Amino acid sequence: MMNSTDKKIVDAAITSRRSIRAFLPKKIERSDIEELLAVAARAPSGSNTQPWKVRVLSGAALNNLSEEILKAYLDPVEAPTHTEEYNYYPLKWVSPYVDRRRKVGWDLYALVGLTRDDKAGMQAQHGRNYAFFDAPVGLIFTIDRVMEQGSWLDYGMFLQNIMVAARARGLDTCPQAAFAPFHRVVSRVLKLDDGEQLVCGMALGYADPDKIENSLLTEREPVSGFVQFLE
Repeated sequence: MMNSTDKKIVDAAITSRRSIRAFLPKKIERSDIEELLAVAARAPSGSNTQPWKVRVLSGAALNNLSEEILKAYLDPVEAPTHTEEYNYYPLKWVSPYVDRRRKVGWDLYALVGLTRDDKAGMQAQHGRNYAFFDAPVGLIFTIDRVMEQGSWLDYGMFLQNIMVAARARGLDTCPQAAFAPFHRVVSRVLKLDDGEQLVCGMALGYADPDKIENSLLTEREPVSGFVQFLE
């Protein structure tokens, strides 16, 4: 059983997790990344299937993928031809989900000085995803195409473990569904097997405390808003 100090440490790792959008160039040792992923791999999965596959990118490999995706993203002719293989977001937005989405988007844009009519600025800000927000490490996650919805649920627990374990080590992350539309570029550059499907990307590194975008704090619904206690 965990004591009160242990619980506070775990709680702090969970509650201090944020999506960081500006990183320091400080290097992360490979051994630290391997340790982090080994811890994260203790995530539960149905029948212990462990459906996750990870590419860890740094240096030239990270820069090459970033350049290729940005080239496609910024091409007004090519960009519309890139679409997701799966629907991450709902096809029809309803409240309260659309309201939460709009709020976090406009809160971020306000912090970095973007207005609603600054389309070029918003495109550039979104494009920072593909440079992993200047993080020294980028993670690309894939899943075998034979796996079904339950394995995707398991995958979410693995991703959460990475983010919490990173916080316990003084590291920060940003999970990035923004890579999903560019799965063909990712597959080509990283030479993925035909049987692999892109899940998402994730930036990993040390947050830059001087960047205003890292001051964004998203709201959470109180427990009373999403829980019913039945006795």
